[in-house]
Amino acid sequence: MSALDSPSPDAQVQAPDRGVSAPRLDGVLGRAHRALSIGTISVVLLIAFEATAVGTAMPVAARELDGVSLYAFAFSAYFTTSLFGMVVAGQWADRRGPLGAVAVGVSAFGAGLLLSGTAVNMWTFIGGRAVQGLGGGLVIVALYVVVGRAYPERLRPAIMAAFAASWVVPSVVGPLAAGTITERLGWRWVFVGIPVLVVFPLALALPAIRRMASGPADPDAPVEAFDRRRIRLALMISLGAGLLQYAGQDLRWLSLVPALAGGALLVPAVAGPHGLLPRGTYRAARGLPSVVLLRGIAAGSFIAAESFVPLMLVTQRGLSPTMAGFSLAAGGATWALGSYVQARPWAEPHRERLMVVGMVMVAAAIAGAPSVLIPAVPVWVVAVAWGVGCFGMGMVIASTSVLLLQLSAPEEAGANSAALQISDGLSNVLLLAGGGAAFAALGGGSVGAAHEVVASGGGAGHGGAFAVVFLPMAGVALVGAWVGLRLSSPTPPLA
Repeated sequence: MSALDSPSPDAQVQAPDRGVSAPRLDGVLGRAHRALSIGTISVVLLIAFEATAVGTAMPVAARELDGVSLYAFAFSAYFTTSLFGMVVAGQWADRRGPLGAVAVGVSAFGAGLLLSGTAVNMWTFIGGRAVQGLGGGLVIVALYVVVGRAYPERLRPAIMAAFAASWVVPSVVGPLAAGTITERLGWRWVFVGIPVLVVFPLALALPAIRRMASGPADPDAPVEAFDRRRIRLALMISLGAGLLQYAGQDLRWLSLVPALAGGALLVPAVAGPHGLLPRGTYRAARGLPSVVLLRGIAAGSFIAAESFVPLMLVTQRGLSPTMAGFSLAAGGATWALGSYVQARPWAEPHRERLMVVGMVMVAAAIAGAPSVLIPAVPVWVVAVAWGVGCFGMGMVIASTSVLLLQLSAPEEAGANSAALQISDGLSNVLLLAGGGAAFAALGGGSVGAAHEVVASGGGAGHGGAFAVVFLPMAGVALVGAWVGLRLSSPTPPLA
């Protein structure tokens, strides 16, 4: 029996023999799904704006709180707790429905922003980021379960495309708005202002989720207790990822100690016989394991490379931080366009081929970006390359979400969605740690020195430090194209 054959809260929406009129099926903004779609898209929009705006204000916040030495932990605290939140959300949603995870997650997200925005020292600020990350992890997985339960299969690509489109405006407006607020009102307003926006998504989405996707997947089955083993593994993966990230930023022999400890915690948690990722993920087994692996490869290679693009443009070509950030702004629109393409009905039979093409585009973009290290290459090449890469990412990321739901039974959608997000987040931290270590080893740590960039914009003399980040990530993306050939399950996923 397939995932959509089981009784579910959206059965009344899908089944015409239950008296549902045709207008209720006219799209994600039709009468049946309008409130749910607007509410959940607003939640994604809030998270997107935070991600783009807070990064702009972070340097000023760290400096004023005398915490520049702890700057990286302000990012890693969010990431490590979000990994834990993802696992908890998967169990919570599978056993009791996604309503509670969404409510608690959005509330924690807002509370973390308020804590950081009112912090009087850097450790309190980092604590707020940790609370915020926990909320973000809860929300992102729970929303996947909402999509799987409340939307019929034919509408899922469209709502995933809408989620991706929600990043377009924040990617353009977020840095500019945050920069203006930081300069005129202070960095704290970037943090304390966003929670005001939490009220609208909660008021709109929660009643719709309660009506269309609440409760366990099988109401007649007994509610299982939380799996303490998976919770323990979630703690291991969060702590292990944090230790590895710390080790990658501190190139000393003593850093081997946290690196080994992080690996000892991480490997059994994700790759062991009872790990948090599907068995066969790291050997690209056909079906669900390859979908989860591809998500991690795509996200990790792209984000690890993108993190170094503004730094490369500022230090090697003399652009202002604002202009360097805007060089990536068009990517939000092309990402949404790629998501739109995969959502078209004609694309469904060709989904896997589109994902392979998308990964080739990502690899080409990552490999082409460091060409601006050559002074004769115009800087707009980066904007063009990143637009191409984001188009490929839009097709791949949305499609992995669609395939995951197709391959998941309703009672497994939460755990599998958590696995998808863990693969995404974990590969981010591992590839960023590896790329950052290689960057520092080739002298990249000094590229931000004052007055280092020559007036001509050409040679700060650390081109190799950037190339050693981008070129390996392009190779990783090409591996993702191969994994894309293994997405088909050789047998039906569920019997």
